Amino acid sequence: MQRLSGLDASFLYLETPSQVLHVCGLLVLDGSTIPGGYSFEEVKRRLAERVALIPAFRRKLHNPLWNLSHPVWVEDEDFDLDNHVHRIGVPSPGDDRELAELCAHIAGQRLDRAYPLWQLYVIEGLSNGQVAVLLKMHHASVDGVGGASLITYLAGLEPDAPLPEVPHEEQNNGLPTRADLVRESVESVIRRPFEMVRLLPELVELVPRWVGKALRGKGMPVPFTAPRTSLNGTITGHRSVAFAQVELKDVKRVKNAFGVTVNDVVLALVSGALRQFLLGRGELPEDPLVATVPVSVHERTERDHGSNKVSAFFASLPTHLGDPAARVFFLAEANRLSKDHHYDIDADMLADWAQFSPATAFGLGVRAYSSLRLAERHPVVHNLIISNVPGPPVPLYLLGARVTGLYPLGPVFHGAGLNITVLSNDGKIGVGLIGAKELVKDLWPLAEALPEALDELLKAAPEN
Repeated sequence: MQRLSGLDASFLYLETPSQVLHVCGLLVLDGSTIPGGYSFEEVKRRLAERVALIPAFRRKLHNPLWNLSHPVWVEDEDFDLDNHVHRIGVPSPGDDRELAELCAHIAGQRLDRAYPLWQLYVIEGLSNGQVAVLLKMHHASVDGVGGASLITYLAGLEPDAPLPEVPHEEQNNGLPTRADLVRESVESVIRRPFEMVRLLPELVELVPRWVGKALRGKGMPVPFTAPRTSLNGTITGHRSVAFAQVELKDVKRVKNAFGVTVNDVVLALVSGALRQFLLGRGELPEDPLVATVPVSVHERTERDHGSNKVSAFFASLPTHLGDPAARVFFLAEANRLSKDHHYDIDADMLADWAQFSPATAFGLGVRAYSSLRLAERHPVVHNLIISNVPGPPVPLYLLGARVTGLYPLGPVFHGAGLNITVLSNDGKIGVGLIGAKELVKDLWPLAEALPEALDELLKAAPEN
């Protein structure tokens, strides 16, 4: 028995049919590199070999009525790969837009909690003869860095790579007994008041200092100060998807020319594309947009429990600035302040307080928030989510097929109906865009603006 951390469980409690909280990875593959050529049966056989080695793919939730704490992961003794692997065809003409529309339909559907929380779709019929794979996993079981790691376990550095060496993970041997579950739950509940007493002084000391720095303009933007756009409203379960790819070497040229970080350039790239996108919709705000930027704390955390090891900070996006060079310099300074401000918070604070997450209150709260359309009734917390996940810098072969495109797709939330996730791999940067369809029906203008925004930055770079 392995109990979910409070942060992991929060993604279960906050999920509704409209706010689905899984993450997806779209991989475009060159099936001709598979030894013997592509066949669905061969892909499934290779996948079965790897799934047998990775416990994260075979565990499911267990949460009986007498459980007093967060749910637990247990081994699915009836695990059947056929429940998770599907073969589908993209409609004609099989181009990127048709692929994206199919992925949007899949991304809007909840995962069945009676089974291990993942699905894999092998998508055939692409116009260029390639094959695509869409892997969907619940956020309760994986974060961005963890998802990238799982993909590398499924993949290899050559078409006939040997089976991966997966880090040891405690095995779940069947269902826990009622006595064990009740005992462990009671112990967890008893510990909570003492944990709160331990954590409270640090929070009381941090809040005025943290808020004061934000109000003085010495840190990240203050929540509820973002300008309102049509992206910021109540969402449903319908999704729109688009994707783009740019060269990592071009991003690094901009980085070196301006003396900034890759993350600064990524945010400048997204800011330029968003500026063009919002101008096209006739709704560019006079003030910067505010993005929530998830940050991995895998290297800083002292906690070894739980799948999600993340924090986040707010970032100002200079969509109000027409000069691309000015956007880079704005972001370099704003990100420096935001990161310093973010580091005032202990890496484990979010995870520690999430242990007190109340399942019933969270669920009722989200449903009330949605039904009352409160996202349109209070100041905007943030406009969108932007994630930047480092991927492997070398070519990958997923189940024998060369990966030619890798596009991550994160969740969207009430009040922030757009998620842009960036992942680097093999000299490319893949950008996955997913939105609430009622708020942003067509994301392709934004996707197509990304290469144009990079060209703007290259032309504005001092070395040019």
